[in-house]
Amino acid sequence: MAANIPDYAPQLQRLMQQAGISSDRELSQKAGVPEIQVIRLRRGLALKTRADILLKISQALQISLTELLATLAPDFVELEKAPPTALEKAPPTALEQEYQRLQVAIAQQRESLMQEFQLSSVQILESWMLQWPTAASKAQENHNLRAQKLLPLLRPVEQLLQHWGIEAIAPVGAEIPYNPQQHQLIEGTAQAGEPVKVRYTGYTQGDKLLYRAKVSLV
Repeated sequence: MAANIPDYAPQLQRLMQQAGISSDRELSQKAGVPEIQVIRLRRGLALKTRADILLKISQALQISLTELLATLAPDFVELEKAPPTALEKAPPTALEQEYQRLQVAIAQQRESLMQEFQLSSVQILESWMLQWPTAASKAQENHNLRAQKLLPLLRPVEQLLQHWGIEAIAPVGAEIPYNPQQHQLIEGTAQAGEPVKVRYTGYTQGDKLLYRAKVSLV
């Protein structure tokens, strides 16, 4: 029975050496999968291993999932070598479908994580975002203020916000028509369209309102 168990240890060992990995344990730790999953690959069970685990191992080995399967799964190699006409007619295998689903899920997760990171960063920068434009406006009006010398130091922060697609609703001091959806009156009341003056700028990110601009009556 044991003699019939496939042995892909040499092939896997070669991939590990190319990636600078010395043991199954190191590979499992680097890939973030149980060591038994690495042992399964050595025994020719690549096509019976979940696609997400295969993807993690291929990333740890610094190769593509296709290359990993081509090395450790002869059935996959035969599929790759099949004539194009046969491939066009054959429906996707369960592994291919799982791989495609996983790729979509990873892309969505990456986008979600990026949005969460941006939101948490915006919350950290909230005080600066709301107060800095007003302070900068006053510094530019009074050239004797030492604060004017600090303005160039904060340009990277402004560039970061631009990179994230975060834009100011209006510059401080601008007189604009009152929009209750984007503006917050500091005091008093106003009808939509009445002229108001921006005291503290607000921000949007695409179609999303982050902070209302604080305005006062003209």
